[in-house]
Amino acid sequence: MGCQRAIAEQVADQQGDYVLSLKGNQSKLHDAVEDFFVTAKANHFGDVKHDYEEELDKGHGRLETRRYWVSDVLQSLPDTHKWKGLKSIGMVERECLEADVKSIERHYFINSIPADAKRFANAVRGDWGVENPLHWRLDVVFGDDASRIRKGNAAAIMTSVRHLCMNLFQQEPSSLSLAKKSLE
Repeated sequence: MGCQRAIAEQVADQQGDYVLSLKGNQSKLHDAVEDFFVTAKANHFGDVKHDYEEELDKGHGRLETRRYWVSDVLQSLPDTHKWKGLKSIGMVERECLEADVKSIERHYFINSIPADAKRFANAVRGDWGVENPLHWRLDVVFGDDASRIRKGNAAAIMTSVRHLCMNLFQQEPSSLSLAKKSLE
């Protein structure tokens, strides 16, 4: 869905909360939030009001540390008034150590929730918990990542078709795996 003002407004209008990942479609806001956290982190969050949570996961031959920072300091960000219900910004840093190879990823968010790192972490993990299995199934069953469809609306249409098929396969009562159902 992406990070769009219309989505934030609709969620807020329905008394819900949002935690939206900043991506390329909001480049100025993404850059401002990234700059905020890079600067604050470099100064060890000295005078910056924030909340922090850290989790450690070990399994599948890797050690993963996830760090969550959230702050309600929004003054340095552009056009915050355009985001209905905006209360905080967040950063997730995922450090992974696998076979002596270390990687670090950072993701930035805007939120309508207060600056509570535990709540922010739950929201981010919940999103990944929905998104990751669906993405994995679409790739395994339909080879979604290998798709070369690029013209016009074809990619979006095929994504809808794949989601429809996935839902139909899940409703089919046999005990076959989704991959086997797709072959029959």
